[in-house]
Amino acid sequence: MSSSSDFQQDRHSFSGSPQKWTDFELPGDTLYYRFTSDMSNTEWGYKFTVTAGHLGRFQTGFEILKQMLSEERVIPHLPLAKIWEWQVGVACRQTGHQRLKAIHLLLKIVQCSSQGDCDLTLLKPLWQLFTHMENNSCHDTAKPGILLPLHRALAELFFLTENRVTELGSLQEYLLALNTEDHLHRCTAQ
Repeated sequence: MSSSSDFQQDRHSFSGSPQKWTDFELPGDTLYYRFTSDMSNTEWGYKFTVTAGHLGRFQTGFEILKQMLSEERVIPHLPLAKIWEWQVGVACRQTGHQRLKAIHLLLKIVQCSSQGDCDLTLLKPLWQLFTHMENNSCHDTAKPGILLPLHRALAELFFLTENRVTELGSLQEYLLALNTEDHLHRCTAQ
């Protein structure tokens, strides 16, 4: 099996019992295979399963979107509002490094979008995560002043979005949309 018709690139050869076969990944969207029998047995051959895009899906999408958002001539042709909506959903569902990468893409979108392209109120779940991190970091005396990468990325995201809505003249509406009624009651009580 190979990713090229001449069987020179990404070549994987197997022979013998099924236990000798191992899973592998090929780049691209085409698989070439050749089956040759030595005619020593009357068995029917081998069976294999091909699954497209199974491994590395997130990383592939991240790299493609990052590259597209880095090309100034491409940005006007992108449906930024829809990409923003999808990416906020991804950032809310993912964890760890994948969440961090999704937030970095959100930062890129905020920086390259024109006014009104993105519904910034969709950030409410991430705002709740950020305020939770803020409240917990105040109590962490072991490492004062040191923020985790996710906390830093969220801080930068909300700094940029706050600047954007201030430019648009809708800061009050934005802050009200991000906060829960309970949070607003606590702030008023303080």
